[in-house]
Amino acid sequence: MAERYELKKSGDDQYIFNLVAANNQIILTSERYRSKSAAQAGIESCRANAPLDERYDRRTAANGQPYFVLRAANNEIIGRSETYSSTQAMENGIAACKRVGPAAPVSDLT
Repeated sequence: MAERYELKKSGDDQYIFNLVAANNQIILTSERYRSKSAAQAGIESCRANAPLDERYDRRTAANGQPYFVLRAANNEIIGRSETYSSTQAMENGIAACKRVGPAAPVSDLT
């Protein structure tokens, strides 16, 4: 299946989206949004900010594994990656987000 944003309801009746690679691996999971329109705006923010390296915070989880956070121009968190086995794997995830994020279509699963 092709790269895409999957927009769906979360368990607490809010909305989230995942940026999914062609191999069906989740690249990025959004924060929760109270409305569908806010989640759609989050996707647009992800599209705009994904190509910009300065929008990525490279972090280390408590277990020592690397992950990244994508931020908007206003410094709000758009989404987070899963943890990776290595820094190089995380950088590959960022590269995938930069490549896929700007143009991936939306699959509305709500």
